[in-house]
Amino acid sequence: MGVHSCRVRARSNATAPLTRRLMSFAVVGGDAMGLRQAVVGVLRTGARSGATRRAIALRASASRSSPTLASTRAPSRRDHRVSLFARAAARPLSTFAASADVDVADPAAVAAANDAAAEQGLVVRAIKEAKKNGEATKEQVDAEVAKLLELKKVAADLENPVSEATQDAKKDAEGQRAGAKQTQDVGVTPKSEDFSRWYLDVIRECELADYGPARGTMVIRPYGYALWEGIQKWMDARFKETGVENAYFPQLIPYSFITKEASHVEGFAPELAVVTQGGGKELEEPLVVRPTSETIVNHMFSQWIQSYRDLPMLLNQWANVHRWEMRTRPFIRTLEFLWQEGHTAHATGAEAEAKAIEMVNVYAEFAEDVAAMPVIVGRKSAVESFAGANRTYTIEAMMGDRRALQAGTSHNLGRNFAEAFDTQFLDETGTKQYVHQSSWGVSTRLIGGIIMTHGDDAGLRLPPRLAPVQVVVVPIAQKNKDKESVAAAAGDIVAALAAAGVRVKLDDDSRNSPGWKFNHWEMKGVPVRIEVGPKDVAKGACVVARRDKPGKEGKEFGVPAEPAALVAKIETVLDEVQAALLAEARAFRDANIVDVSSYDELKAAIADGKWARGGWEGSDEQEKEIKEETGATIRCFPFEQPAGPHACLMTGAPAAEVCIFAKSY
Repeated sequence: MGVHSCRVRARSNATAPLTRRLMSFAVVGGDAMGLRQAVVGVLRTGARSGATRRAIALRASASRSSPTLASTRAPSRRDHRVSLFARAAARPLSTFAASADVDVADPAAVAAANDAAAEQGLVVRAIKEAKKNGEATKEQVDAEVAKLLELKKVAADLENPVSEATQDAKKDAEGQRAGAKQTQDVGVTPKSEDFSRWYLDVIRECELADYGPARGTMVIRPYGYALWEGIQKWMDARFKETGVENAYFPQLIPYSFITKEASHVEGFAPELAVVTQGGGKELEEPLVVRPTSETIVNHMFSQWIQSYRDLPMLLNQWANVHRWEMRTRPFIRTLEFLWQEGHTAHATGAEAEAKAIEMVNVYAEFAEDVAAMPVIVGRKSAVESFAGANRTYTIEAMMGDRRALQAGTSHNLGRNFAEAFDTQFLDETGTKQYVHQSSWGVSTRLIGGIIMTHGDDAGLRLPPRLAPVQVVVVPIAQKNKDKESVAAAAGDIVAALAAAGVRVKLDDDSRNSPGWKFNHWEMKGVPVRIEVGPKDVAKGACVVARRDKPGKEGKEFGVPAEPAALVAKIETVLDEVQAALLAEARAFRDANIVDVSSYDELKAAIADGKWARGGWEGSDEQEKEIKEETGATIRCFPFEQPAGPHACLMTGAPAAEVCIFAKSY
């Protein structure tokens, strides 16, 4: 039985030089289980005792049972082709679980476990080299590999302390990827039964996305990507109406760019993926895989902007970004996601402020008019603002489990990045001035928001203005003699609707029954279904069914199939479905916002799963204390403020504004 010593090195979350704090412990016994128990013990005590801003790295040293390993120098971290840094978050860690019963990962413990596994990986590489030179045995290699696998399992368990339902859902997905036979029933778990499982089931069964082979990544399937294309189409046209042009900036950003703006590097350092080698050679300077583009955009702005005649500069790019998140959830937060990011430069602060507000209102317009997702538009608190911004504006939506979703943000960057990158221009008097800037973005997170806002026990419910398929036509012929006439009538309906610009699909697949088709398209959220049978053909009519109203309530029989009349009818029904989804979501949200006047009332509202609205003049420290105790954060100070006077819910002092506290994704 060996004794293995380890040291815990605590590192600050700031840039170099790093402060260090050492803590030693011993693992008694050379077996993997003993190592696992000791590591977990240290993570639960030592890691959690430090400040939440610290990242903890655990280095496993050589075992006494492996004497040759102690004298073998492990390869440097620089030997890695890609270095991926995921230190404990400097900004508040968001919760990715989709139900309140899911535990939140301890960021320091997760970081410690990941670093421990990384360090043990170096040990394994070293002892393998030693074995090649005849300085270590196969048994010693196997022992170190077993420790590495156990450390990886510890890290995975700490990183994803999810509910049993979510674990089951993940196993289902893994089984599908491996081609394993599924013994359990397929379908969608009722939303009212398990919201977390329901969300994952909808994504899987509706073929919106799947897990990627790398942990935390997502493959967006065609139906899901069609939703993103709909978002892109509307947004892109709307941006261009405001004078914005599209451009594209490199995905790889010099690391020195990230460090130029102090609060920016502090905010994003925990999430960076960093490339250190390329073409088999070590890079002179590490390259960051784009987490956002403010830095590289400003580098180019400093070259393109010379005079007031170059302003305003209004650019947008559609791109992917990478953020090394602790916990991931499809569409809501993944290591890589798709988004648009707008970047503008202006001569005055007033212009930059106006642009930031204009664009958050554009996002609100899309959310309500297209996605039928009611949002509260407002200003973020200083604690919750974007790293490097003077002010951050947001649209906040309530999901079906009453958690908040930040669905889009817009930032007034002031002159912070301009000063860091020396982005100046000559004004009309010939005086050099720094530009004032805004940046703004939405992402594929909107798709997750649409799922969780409108979905029901049967699956998706898509707003007609965004649905890839607005109408599905299902012919029903029970006898061979009816097939031709029914098929012809269904084809005429499809042609008439398509000619009118309706996104329509004909499901004439004879392999599936009409009932199966009804359930399938209901699950996929198609807003309207048209049924055509022999009796309908004889009457020159059809049946129209609405997705938002289940059963007979949503069915209308004897609808004339004459092209002009049918097109008018379907357009009216689509508008009604769009309005009904928005009204239903707004009523649900408003019923779950509680006005509070004290901290006790806030705690009661949050414990009941509701949003708490009340006056606020508290400090940043008090805001953080509320998050620690309740899990709720300030979502925003709404633009639309209720009539005063207001009193701070924490101190009772007069408050200029009310804010909204809620648990969020």
